[in-house]
Amino acid sequence: MRILHTSDWHLGRSFHRVSLLRAQAAYLDHLVATVAEHEVDVVVVAGDVYDRAVPPLSAVELFDAVLHRLAAAGVPTVMISGNHDSARRLGVGAGLIGRAGIHLRTDPAHCATPVVIPDAHGDVAFYGLPYLEPALVKDVLKAGRAGHEAVLTAAMDRVRADLATRPDATRSVVLAHAFVAGGEPSDSERDITVGGVAAVPAGIFDGVDYVALGHLHGCQAVTDRVRYSGSPLAYSFSEAAHRKTMWLIDLDASGAVTGERIDCPVPRRLARLRGRLDDLLDDPALDRHEDAWVEATLTDPVRPADPMARLTERFPHALALVFEPERAPGDPELSYARRLRGRDDQTIAEDFVAHVRGGAGTDEQERAVLRGAFDHVRVDEGVREVNR
Repeated sequence: MRILHTSDWHLGRSFHRVSLLRAQAAYLDHLVATVAEHEVDVVVVAGDVYDRAVPPLSAVELFDAVLHRLAAAGVPTVMISGNHDSARRLGVGAGLIGRAGIHLRTDPAHCATPVVIPDAHGDVAFYGLPYLEPALVKDVLKAGRAGHEAVLTAAMDRVRADLATRPDATRSVVLAHAFVAGGEPSDSERDITVGGVAAVPAGIFDGVDYVALGHLHGCQAVTDRVRYSGSPLAYSFSEAAHRKTMWLIDLDASGAVTGERIDCPVPRRLARLRGRLDDLLDDPALDRHEDAWVEATLTDPVRPADPMARLTERFPHALALVFEPERAPGDPELSYARRLRGRDDQTIAEDFVAHVRGGAGTDEQERAVLRGAFDHVRVDEGVREVNR
């Protein structure tokens, strides 16, 4: 069976205030063309179809159009909701849409009810695990505690239990939206940390033939059988070095996996430039970036006058400016953003407590209180999105 694995479309998202609607439409055209060109048997979409719970009408129209095209082509499609989607909204009409071969899996309670699609070698069971917000689904899945590893383990236990009831030759594919240990994140994914832990071990998915992951925006293989397709477009400058692709997965009669990356259309290259403004404007080596979307980090000791206006004279698609003045090592004026780079909310809060106490850090009880506060805010946000 040939499977096209994609995820993280984020329909409706912009890039530094630049609309990506045309680029997203071009990507969906490319997806449909790829299905025909490579004789794809099944399309899987591993979450974050939309960029927000209530997407703009233009994004809904794109989604509607591609579903009609896939259904008209007679290609079954299995998709799950991600942490950016409203599971309830995405799942509206799932029963009727399923009759057209478009299978939406947005309800955690039904994660062990597969879409079974046969090929010449027998059945392939596709299990859809929508994004599982631990505090909201732990009781549904009888996970015992609220944590990403706990709820995913509970969901996968159900999947393996169902798979055990099926004929021995049944092959299996799981769709999941999660941060799996070993994956490389970027700046454009929404934080899903709970209890100070975001990543889960890849071993949670043992016992199935292929795991189609969503959430991380870089295409990557955690293991040969556990892969992220990544987002089809770059959604932050941290993705400037990404090669945006989809996975074309071949699943043979024994369940062995081979994969090929299919490149996605690039609307405009990204460039991250760093240096003094005059150097960026004069350096002939930067000619190749003049048509790119540019993020410029200026290192001038004193902020130049009208930096963006001057920058766009050479780089008309410059979108972002960062100021990091050259300073001596240890200079207390190093930018706040630079000092916080790569640190999570919990660590920042603990360091703040230590700062206001004159260096006395937090104890375990206080760290637990901080973790609980962050988790409470994250759950409240999740509930609001579900109910919007």
